[in-house]
Amino acid sequence: MAAFSALNGADILVTGHTGFTGSWVCYALRHFGARIHGIALPPPTTPSMFHLAHVAHLLTSQRLVDIADHQAVFAYAAETRPLAILHLAAQPLVLPSYVDPVRTFQTNVMGTVNVLEAARQTQTVQGVVAITTDKVYANDGSDNTFTESARIGGHDPYSASKAAAEMAIDGYRLSLPSWQRNMSIDTARGGNIIGGGDWSANRLIPDYARAISSKTPLLIRNPNATRPWQHVLCLVHGYLLLLNRILSGTIKRSTEPLGEAWNFGPDPSDCISVAELMDKMAQNWKTASIETSHSSVYEANYLKIDPTKAKHRLGWRPSIAIEKAVELTAEWYKVYQINPEKLDALTHQQTENYFAPLT
Repeated sequence: MAAFSALNGADILVTGHTGFTGSWVCYALRHFGARIHGIALPPPTTPSMFHLAHVAHLLTSQRLVDIADHQAVFAYAAETRPLAILHLAAQPLVLPSYVDPVRTFQTNVMGTVNVLEAARQTQTVQGVVAITTDKVYANDGSDNTFTESARIGGHDPYSASKAAAEMAIDGYRLSLPSWQRNMSIDTARGGNIIGGGDWSANRLIPDYARAISSKTPLLIRNPNATRPWQHVLCLVHGYLLLLNRILSGTIKRSTEPLGEAWNFGPDPSDCISVAELMDKMAQNWKTASIETSHSSVYEANYLKIDPTKAKHRLGWRPSIAIEKAVELTAEWYKVYQINPEKLDALTHQQTENYFAPLT
């Protein structure tokens, strides 16, 4: 447990705890003995992992409010007095950002500002880990692998909102000395996540599961698009390393004590196309009927990020290769179909199996 010892007994505020990644984060934090305080809207999907895996039982407290409500965010931070904040709450999808760009920017930019300001005003907070995305990079679709120093930008409202959030974070980070506020702000940029419990619309694995259940065709926009797929627990692992780094005091000995950006992406061999991912799902579950659909929205054909810094400085590595990630994902959805009452035990077991070799 040495790698995560500072989490034991620590009060951690998790925004977006009712979502897919937030639910897995709660399982991992509870595994290491953290006291979890969640703030989010009610689960965004029906069904939801939050309800199916009984995540509420893992929490010390929760508040179901909109992250864009600055007064509610400030009040909850003041009430719970966390040592660190893990900021996951977001509008996390590209296609809905075209439908409601205003709401996307409100949530992803001003929601982030609200969390940062609440952290600044809550003296117990030693640091914030804010989750953005690998899509913050200005990607022209060419065969580039992005490091943390690459230019950020956005071709769609979602990507642009996350890039704007990164700029807001940088503004807060660089202003901390002027405020005489001794805390750090890290950002984590992760690749495409797969794993059990995701029910988001217009996302590949949930759409695959729905196609299997309904026996209807799965519509694929770009089967040749290459993405950095990784299991959700690989990213959660990185987030917890950053939280532990803050709480253990390591950040104070860093050459960049105010925090910085971190890429968390898979090995190059695990960056595969949509079509290849669908083949692997078929091998581990059932074969879905796949049809290609035309889309007018912009999507880069190629996206890879370089996680070298996280590997060298945090000791992080993606401990689940793509084949195992697909196997674990398919297992979760199969149990959902057969016996959903066992999903909390399965989620616990998958979390335990991931972190056991690392502690």
